[in-house]
Amino acid sequence: MLDVAIIGLGWWGRIITGTLAESAKLRVRRAVDADPQAARWASERGIAASTDYADALADPAVKGVVLCTPHSLHTGQIAAAAAAGKHVFCEKPLALTRADVEASVRRCREAGVVLAVGHERRFEPPMLEVKRLVRSGELGTVLQIEASFSQDKFLSLPPANWRLSEREAPAGPMTATGIHQLDLAVGLLGPAERAFASVRRLGSNLANGDTLGALVTFKSGANLLLSAILATPFAGRFAVYGNEGWVEVRDKAHPEAPEGWVLTRCRRRGKPESRDYPAAAAVRANLEAFADAAEGRALYPVPAAEMIANIAALEAIFRSAASGTVEPV
Repeated sequence: MLDVAIIGLGWWGRIITGTLAESAKLRVRRAVDADPQAARWASERGIAASTDYADALADPAVKGVVLCTPHSLHTGQIAAAAAAGKHVFCEKPLALTRADVEASVRRCREAGVVLAVGHERRFEPPMLEVKRLVRSGELGTVLQIEASFSQDKFLSLPPANWRLSEREAPAGPMTATGIHQLDLAVGLLGPAERAFASVRRLGSNLANGDTLGALVTFKSGANLLLSAILATPFAGRFAVYGNEGWVEVRDKAHPEAPEGWVLTRCRRRGKPESRDYPAAAAVRANLEAFADAAEGRALYPVPAAEMIANIAALEAIFRSAASGTVEPV
């Protein structure tokens, strides 16, 4: 059992706390939030809580931290955790620049602690099947990926919320939803080569934009066509096209409360065939993979090279959204 401290008790931090209540591999030992009200929320659930990150790092019973904090804090918090000998699970995005993610990977490696990232979509059963189909060659040469992830959860946030800050969330929907689809593409295609992105505010008052479209070209030659929106009801789709067939996954509900997926596959000279997948606890599966790695039972399945490649492509999208031109990765 890996004893962890949850750092940040906002919307997602509370969801993770609840998710881990059902885990046999991780236990929430402490919680930290700068807001005393949030700390009280944890105390009411029998979790030791404080407003100071240093309290968690100084606790010898805490073996790892789960960072659910504003993006710009991640690099410093990872460095502090590594220096204290704590394993780190960090919510996405791991960093906002390539230099920062490389520094985090290096510090954790030098400290001998595990670094994991909150990309639970990799652990969804239909996405594991997509990966199998690509790796086995059953789709042939991958030509292109089409990916979209949209939601309207942020419309109710106050304007001062950090998730709506240009500093914390450049390129509007990219750090909220698009980053997941970019990560899935990196996991299948490897490093990206260049990116072109456009962000606009079209259907809301979200200051940093609500509608993003991006074209990311990978070193393999394949493309990712990415759509991310923050002003429409939830929809999620991920499709891979190869010269021997294609596969598409559609989400039935937001990952916050999954209801399952529909995977449709079509082979060359065949007809589309669909299969329903029931809901699965992908968020918990990712955290438990982190626990397995921290306790020496298995390697964490997201390689550091892919963590770096994802943020390198993300940074190029940020630059392109600002410049209006194609940017190298």
